[in-house]
Amino acid sequence: MTYDVVIIGSGPGGYSAAVRAGQYGLKTALIEKQTRLGGTCLLVGCIPTKTLLHTADVWDHFKSPGSLGISCTDPKLNYPQVLDKKNKVVNKHSKGIDFLMRKNKVDVIKGTAKLLGGGKIEVTGAQGVQTVEAKNIILASGSEARMIPGLKPDADLILTNIELLETTAVPARLGIIGAGAVGVEFASIFHRFGSKVTVLEMLPRLVPVEDEEISKELEKHFKKIGIRCETGAKAENIRRNEKSVSVTVTLANGNKEEMEFDKLLIAVGRKPNTDSVGLENTKAALDRGFVKVDGHQQTAEPGLYAIGDVVLGTPQLAHVATAEGMIAVAHIAGKPSTPINRNRIPGATYTDPGIGSVGLTEAQARAQGYQVKVGKFPFVGNSKATILDKHEGFVKVVADEKFGEILGVHIIGPEGFELIAEAVAAMEAEATVDTMINTIHAHPTIYEAIGEAFNGVYGQSINI
Repeated sequence: MTYDVVIIGSGPGGYSAAVRAGQYGLKTALIEKQTRLGGTCLLVGCIPTKTLLHTADVWDHFKSPGSLGISCTDPKLNYPQVLDKKNKVVNKHSKGIDFLMRKNKVDVIKGTAKLLGGGKIEVTGAQGVQTVEAKNIILASGSEARMIPGLKPDADLILTNIELLETTAVPARLGIIGAGAVGVEFASIFHRFGSKVTVLEMLPRLVPVEDEEISKELEKHFKKIGIRCETGAKAENIRRNEKSVSVTVTLANGNKEEMEFDKLLIAVGRKPNTDSVGLENTKAALDRGFVKVDGHQQTAEPGLYAIGDVVLGTPQLAHVATAEGMIAVAHIAGKPSTPINRNRIPGATYTDPGIGSVGLTEAQARAQGYQVKVGKFPFVGNSKATILDKHEGFVKVVADEKFGEILGVHIIGPEGFELIAEAVAAMEAEATVDTMINTIHAHPTIYEAIGEAFNGVYGQSINI
């Protein structure tokens, strides 16, 4: 039997592409080497991490409920139960993907896939080796955590996100190398659970892909609550001790400091899973391990598409993988689709305060030659933020001065990762600053701050 489309990898991009292919009536198969469906995002990434972040938010209220007029005597964190909640969420949604495959008549093939070229895939699994044939193939093999050269993760001392999500107790001292989304989210989780957290970042600021003012605000808040942040720092000579990890750190001022942690998280980025999938048997072109594709997600190999973390030029985000999967399947099915627009991809970092962003940073807009006007509104002027006792942060709008084009929106504050949705929709619809000023925002809401920031482009914010 020859399939219309075979998808390699069951992460958000892969399973969503399989559902859409089934909806289009294509004969579809999904190949997955893990025992459960869902990929990194569901099993050991986005979903379990955000479950822990939600628990950390709730725990914050229990630790200091007095300002709300609630008496809570001697609250205790039951961390094994926290993990159990996380595991139940993951299992529920993995089973949900199983249901979606059955509903959409997608054949699930368990095993490790290798491209043979010419539309053939070798699958090695518990039942031995089989060859699957397809008119079209979508590579959605995802990524894995990068490791510092010379180190290997273990279950006890030197960890990636996978091992840290399975640790059975809150570490007293947690070191984190890398201050991208993964690093700062785990810092936000474990600080609130009681760890003494130190974040080490080689670049000059936290969350370096964000607008510079966002980075400064997050670092200010982290330091205020007791998370140590060392930017421009180089971690060297990492040693495993019997029950701890020692690190020699060269600080930004050139001084060296010996640091010791109970656990050390390595969060220095992710590398695409393209080494052993058989791309050498195809005409697909690679750049530093990433697959080159066109606007339809097609590679140079006829009938071979790539989506998600393996793709060159788009960020390694679950929602990007899903969008790319929709594009690839639409092209296979002869349906209309719109290529990914890099400046319309929302970023979301689920720290407290939360971060959401889309489009150009202020520095990027100026570097591209725009005459920039900036509107900025702090959450201290927002009534709902006062009700929530969440005054940190602001909304920042980067706009073109001449035409009022929205070039970027950057948020750090309560539910910033949710609030960014309005800005993404506005930019996708090519709304202007004036459009958003004339958009009525309900009161009292956090998202009123969005409207205030757009007013701020013209210096006309009301509540500040």
